[in-house]
Amino acid sequence: MIEGLSHLTFIVKDLDRMEQLLTTVFDARKIYDSGEGTFSISKERFFDIGGLWIGTMEGEPLPSQTYNHVAFKFAEADYDEYLARIESLGLQVRKDRPRVEGEGRSIYFYDHDNHLFELHSGTLEERLKLYAKSPPSAHSGN
Repeated sequence: MIEGLSHLTFIVKDLDRMEQLLTTVFDARKIYDSGEGTFSISKERFFDIGGLWIGTMEGEPLPSQTYNHVAFKFAEADYDEYLARIESLGLQVRKDRPRVEGEGRSIYFYDHDNHLFELHSGTLEERLKLYAKSPPSAHSGN
C-alpha cells in the first residue's frame, strides 16, 4: 500500500547553485551533504522543505524546458515576497496559465537546470468546486 510521497530528487549541474535556490526561495534546511563521497550515483544533498525530503544530485541538466513541474503551497498574501526572492536569483519566471477566478495564484519559474517549479496558493478542493460550477474553455499554448 502506498503511504504517501517519500521524496523528490532533482539532477543539477551545480549543487551549490541549487542549494542557494532551495534555501532562498523555499527556506529549505540542508540535512545531508555527501561531500566528495557518494552512496548513490553521484554527489548528493538532502533538504527539508515543509516536511518534504528533497534530494539534489550532481549530473547533467534537462535538455529543455517543459510544463512538467512540482508545485509547493504558499499563502497568496506572500506572493510579492516570493516573486522578489525568485527574481533576486535571476531565475526565469514563466507566464502564468489562464485561470478560473478564485482558483488561486501561482508563480512558475525555471531553475538553471530547466526544472519548472510552481508556488501555488490554492487547494485541490477549491479547484474542484470551481471547475464543477463552469464548463472548461479551450486555452491555447498552456
